Amino acid sequence: MAAYAALVSLTTTMDHIQKHPRLSISFDTNQMESIIEKVGFLLDFVENDTHGVISTQVEVLESQIASAAYAAEDKAVTTESDLVEDQIHGEDMDSVTKKVMAFKEESGSRDDMQPTYSMPTATTTASSSTTLITTDKNTMVGFDQQLIQLLDKLTGERSNRQIIPIVGMDGIGKTTLAKNAYGHSLIVHHFDIRTWVTISQKYNVRQLLLQLLSEKHSQIDNGIDEQLLGEKLYKRLWGRRYLIVIDDIWSIEAWDKVSRFFPNNDNGCRIVVTTRISNVATHFDSSLFELSFLDEDQSWDLFCKKTFGEAGCPLELEDTGKEIVKKCKGLPLAISLIGGLLGSLNSGDDENCSSILSLSYTYLSAHLKPCFLYMGIFPEDDEICVSQLIKLWVAEGFIKSNQSQSLEEIARGYLNDLIDRNLILKQLGTNGRIKFCKIHDLLRDLSLKVAQKDEFICVMEDIQRGVERGRRIVCNEKNQQAKYQSQVLHTLQLPSLARTSVTHMDGRLSNNRLMRVMSFNCGAKKKKLRRHIVDQVNMRYLAYNKRTRFLAVKLPSSIDVLWNLQTIIIRKNKIKAPSEIWEMRQLRHVDIYELQLPDPRQIGDQQQHEFVLQNLQTLKNVVNFVWSEEACKRVVNVRKLQIEYDSRSKSSNDYLLYNICHLHKLESLTCLPYTVHNVLQKLTFPSSLKKLYLVGSKVHWKDLTIIGSLPNLEVLNLDDVSAVEPVWNPVEGEFLRLKYLFISYTNLVQWNADSSHFPVLEKRFLTQMYKLEEVRLDIGEIPTLRFLQLLECSESAAIYAMRIAEEQENNGNKELQVRVVIDGKEKLESFLEKMKQSSDDHINFTRNNFQAMMF
Repeated sequence: MAAYAALVSLTTTMDHIQKHPRLSISFDTNQMESIIEKVGFLLDFVENDTHGVISTQVEVLESQIASAAYAAEDKAVTTESDLVEDQIHGEDMDSVTKKVMAFKEESGSRDDMQPTYSMPTATTTASSSTTLITTDKNTMVGFDQQLIQLLDKLTGERSNRQIIPIVGMDGIGKTTLAKNAYGHSLIVHHFDIRTWVTISQKYNVRQLLLQLLSEKHSQIDNGIDEQLLGEKLYKRLWGRRYLIVIDDIWSIEAWDKVSRFFPNNDNGCRIVVTTRISNVATHFDSSLFELSFLDEDQSWDLFCKKTFGEAGCPLELEDTGKEIVKKCKGLPLAISLIGGLLGSLNSGDDENCSSILSLSYTYLSAHLKPCFLYMGIFPEDDEICVSQLIKLWVAEGFIKSNQSQSLEEIARGYLNDLIDRNLILKQLGTNGRIKFCKIHDLLRDLSLKVAQKDEFICVMEDIQRGVERGRRIVCNEKNQQAKYQSQVLHTLQLPSLARTSVTHMDGRLSNNRLMRVMSFNCGAKKKKLRRHIVDQVNMRYLAYNKRTRFLAVKLPSSIDVLWNLQTIIIRKNKIKAPSEIWEMRQLRHVDIYELQLPDPRQIGDQQQHEFVLQNLQTLKNVVNFVWSEEACKRVVNVRKLQIEYDSRSKSSNDYLLYNICHLHKLESLTCLPYTVHNVLQKLTFPSSLKKLYLVGSKVHWKDLTIIGSLPNLEVLNLDDVSAVEPVWNPVEGEFLRLKYLFISYTNLVQWNADSSHFPVLEKRFLTQMYKLEEVRLDIGEIPTLRFLQLLECSESAAIYAMRIAEEQENNGNKELQVRVVIDGKEKLESFLEKMKQSSDDHINFTRNNFQAMMF
């Protein structure tokens, strides 16, 4: 939704201007307050008054609101009127506000407004009526096991009323699974009453109750209210064994309004609920069916059944058919509709697929719509880095601030909402957090279709017209081909409205000085980088995402002209920053391959609020920096910090690392103290620390007590750490909250750790520990341990890992998985031979929880 995004972005910009010590005096206070008041009115309209209605009039209004907000923001960030006078046009804020007021007056109550899309029809079936299942429409492939489990739950011995949720994204097969169970002969004969109702996002309680009663309006007096209808339903169900399927429920509120009329007859009554929203499914506090995508074989089987029936696929069409199936990415809805289309040549099925998926977008809250549409900027099948996505959402101005959370925390909540609605697929990192995400191709197509229609995003699949009207320009990699490159560069220099560019070009971009997001999927060139730094006065996000040849760049002192810069990402470049960087108040994330920061100059108490980087959360990778008290005061809110000390550094005593303890919000610290000896004795950690990465250091194992005593530490990574002693004796009572432990390339020989030393450990990774003699069997007794991996460690340690797997399997521990990765074919064969010999002695070891593989 372009209007919402534009208004929130304008609000953020006005707030930044008001708080800026120099810019605020350039604006008329009354005029600014008037704009803020109008923006608030329009935001309220977009968020609350439209109710998801998609009428032509509303679409036009929202387009005009977006245009007015864009123009107002462009004017606000321009201090020189001649700079962009020819670029600023569109609706006036006063004019569009009057139009909205007139629309609200004319429309009156919003309750009588109906959406222009068609809603799914609700169906109700009792055991005596015709079955809902037809083999042609509900072919089920890949869910045989789930169907057996569902039938078992429906007919199980438990007498109390049970609720069985089925959850998954649109088109994954939730309804099909429920229908196949609903019409199964076992279920038909087991229940006295079977009723099916589809709720969807917009519902009418009275209509739902009528459907549950299997009665039409004409059979019921219109004067009977919801309460009486509910009581009638309760009496009809009382004492009888019933099955109710509630299909496509979107909210707990809908459940609460009808569930009180479902009696618990203590005779095996069941209620099946299908939903695309994970939070709704987990509300019922019962084991749920979470459906996943079909694999390659299952997808092909379903396609053949839908397209060719019992005849099967002709040999000459098999290669083409498999290419079609591959593009569906395991989504049953897409496979079924395309298969049905090819089998019947009914072109309506293709639109039906898009229509079903679009319901999820239609019913999204206003604040989630721009975030979903923005997913279209990423290439098909791309693994999207969550931290990068969140930074982009914030820079684009999609995130509405509140008093209790940072913008990034709010944005992560938005992401979780989209994941809960199964619009985005999550991928967990090794520490259990959502590190990457993906979007299914069909949902990406939907986002692009809507985004390009609204001129929210323009993706250049090839050279096309209309790009000059795009607010956000995305240039795909395939346009880098020689025959396109000159045309693409020319086209990218045309847009006057563009404020975002995501491109694979080398940085030769337009002279548009109002760009706010520039993301280059290439390396930085010295000349281009310096130009972007001094030219783009409205820049919020600047990223060179690819690592190329190493370059040293000294940023100009005029960098502070980028008063609104939030994020700067530069890979494989050594950047020397001027002292003016300490005055860039909006900085949130600085991620540079090698950053040389100057010492901040001393400031008086009266100036301190002007020069503290209150918003700075990420600072990477700062080289040979002195952590004076003044420096710590300037970055007091930093959460993620990476520091490095190399051979060019001065005496290790001069870095004042003990002052880092003053960073009370620091959660993640990466330290590469290559030339700092006994770093653990010089570095003082804040108690807030959750993640610690220590790379390339010489330590005493006994000094790890300093780390072990950190009360909130959850992740510890010791990489290339050489210890003075070959033996580590952990101390009981330490590492009480540690969940993930990574140790690599150390000279550790004996590690006397047992289950009492890491009481809540979940994952443990040991890499290239060639001298390690054993892994104590007691480690397997840690109740929370789920994964143990040894990569290129000694053979004796690998054998101990296998014994841990064996012992835990014999003890009934089905949760722990053990993996051994061995370097080289010969070493792997030697290890497998010893495993084989061991199996003769331990015939009960199935190795279901153990895996040995070659690196």
